[in-house]
Amino acid sequence: MTQPLYALSAQDLLTQYAQGALSPVEVTRAVLDRIAQWEPHVQATYALDADAALAQARASEARWRAKAPQGRLDGVPVTLKENIRTRGVPTPMGSAATVLSPSPDDAPAAARLREAGAVIVSKTTMPDFGFLPAAASSFHPLTRNPWDLSRNTGGSSSGAGAAVAAGYGPLHLGTDIGGSVRIPAAFCGAVGLKPSQGRVPVDPPANARCIGPLTRTVRDAALLMREIAQPDARDYLSLPSADLPWLNLDLSVKGLRIGLWTDPGAAWSVDEPVLQAVLAAARVFEQAGAIVEPLAEWVAPEVRQGMTGFFCMRARVELAAMPPERAAKAARYYQQAAEYAARMTPEDSFRAFTLCQAMAESTVKATQPYDFVLSPVSAGLPFAADAIRSDKAHPGRDPHFTSVFNQSGQPAVSINCGYSPEGLPIGLQIAGRRFDDVGVLRMARFWEQASPVPTRWPEPPAA
Repeated sequence: MTQPLYALSAQDLLTQYAQGALSPVEVTRAVLDRIAQWEPHVQATYALDADAALAQARASEARWRAKAPQGRLDGVPVTLKENIRTRGVPTPMGSAATVLSPSPDDAPAAARLREAGAVIVSKTTMPDFGFLPAAASSFHPLTRNPWDLSRNTGGSSSGAGAAVAAGYGPLHLGTDIGGSVRIPAAFCGAVGLKPSQGRVPVDPPANARCIGPLTRTVRDAALLMREIAQPDARDYLSLPSADLPWLNLDLSVKGLRIGLWTDPGAAWSVDEPVLQAVLAAARVFEQAGAIVEPLAEWVAPEVRQGMTGFFCMRARVELAAMPPERAAKAARYYQQAAEYAARMTPEDSFRAFTLCQAMAESTVKATQPYDFVLSPVSAGLPFAADAIRSDKAHPGRDPHFTSVFNQSGQPAVSINCGYSPEGLPIGLQIAGRRFDDVGVLRMARFWEQASPVPTRWPEPPAA
């Protein structure tokens, strides 16, 4: 076996479990050993319980020996972002302002993974209330990027992104309300899918918030989606059951009409290494027969500012509901968002909501003529680990290319398309029409196979 156990794909693990060539126990031990190597440096985990993980693995081992696996992910290690509830574990939401109490039940995605037999190894970190495309948290230690410990993982699925890069097993779940799966995937070199709105149930339900996989391969992302994309009555926005061909990932791009969106139409520009990597990827699609056309920025600045106001008002409402002494424990950036919202009138709040709707409408209209849209995930490279954004003067720069697809409900995936001169990963975003989650994964799989970019992963610092 050429790959270490912790680095094997979920597909490879399942094949070898079925053949009796591997045990979930030895794989889980290998993942736990890998976490022990990396974790003092990256600090990506929360509520890690090695004994519980090994108990799940032993139960899975017994089922495989009896040739009676519980489900389609039996024995495969997985991590979940800490805001995805798991029974008996507190959900701090990344914030010291949260009252810690054990969760009474599993959230829908966690429940589906348990039913499928997956081994839940750990939860992963996030910033306060998932508010940042960065890792800083008032509750968790600072999570760092395994590619360069001085750099950020992105956020808000910060721990999940780091877990993929560091090799904490094959499957990881994050959440995404403005880029929170895709930005960490881009900064950490992973595959990260934001599904169509409603494809994966979220509890409590929320407009624009999605749950999606972060993995090392497109097929593993598809395997994870096959399990979690099931309706759940707790989410009134969840889509009805659909027998989608998640694992049929073959695609010819010949004749596809693809929009190429690289100009943000803003006072800032995309970093040159990012731009060149995305343009090079677009040429690969074009050489394979796709019709690639430039796509201009379609969202007016005042519309984006409206979305900012809407999410800042969320911060104000959440902190206002807490006793002042507890609200004061939240990260300063979250308090500042609430202070910004305090200056908004009721009319401003309603206008912010309608501007989010306007963003959704304009995004669908601009992208509808295309089968898919290519763009950067983030305009910049991973920034300093302790920073909250790449550009103080332009706070909307980091989620500029991602947030529009949350509002429109369209699926979008991040996949590595190159490296900066310093060796930092660069993410290519592939967005599709709403409900075409499989099509987006097929485009990512095409790139995965056609890409001239070498696949590599970081190693922990020497002891």
